[in-house]
Amino acid sequence: MLDNNLSTRPFYNERLVSFWIAAAALVVAAATVLSVSRVVYYSRSDTELKSQASRDEARAADLVAAATKLRASVDAAQVEAASAEARLANDLISRRTFSWTLLMNQLEATLPANVRITAVRPTVEADHRVVLSIALVARGVDDVNEFLESLEMTGAFTGLLSREEQVNEEGQLVARMETTYMPPGEGTGPAATVTATEGKPR
Repeated sequence: MLDNNLSTRPFYNERLVSFWIAAAALVVAAATVLSVSRVVYYSRSDTELKSQASRDEARAADLVAAATKLRASVDAAQVEAASAEARLANDLISRRTFSWTLLMNQLEATLPANVRITAVRPTVEADHRVVLSIALVARGVDDVNEFLESLEMTGAFTGLLSREEQVNEEGQLVARMETTYMPPGEGTGPAATVTATEGKPR
């Protein structure tokens, strides 16, 4: 049996070549459609973002104008009057919440035998700390120092300082001391504040 190719030219599979050309054309077409769709999508998105930015800028301008108008309409006298009323309300609350009985009990428990308290004046600082100014009469410096140490040991009195010291006609030491007072179980907020008053326990 002869196994020779008697054709005048080699066999060429045109059907297979046509298939691959068609497949390549479909891939190219699909890629083109996808690219066009993405361009259109991003173009619309960019337009929407620009529109949103314009609206936001207009809104910001309106808010600035409204704030300017509001500031111009604020009456400084009314603001000051409201602040004064708020301070008065805080003062009244402070008077009700501050316990003179507790303070005097603490002072009495730490007072040496040779020291006598003549006045107590509490004031409130801007950070709501209660600062006590205590006037006292003692036999000598050692008695005053003993009193200061006893107060500090309670933990309710900090930053103890002796501001004034002088000897009176009877030979006794008249002193004025200052200390930051923190009632046990209370914080430094408005409930612990007290206005400047002087007197005896309530």
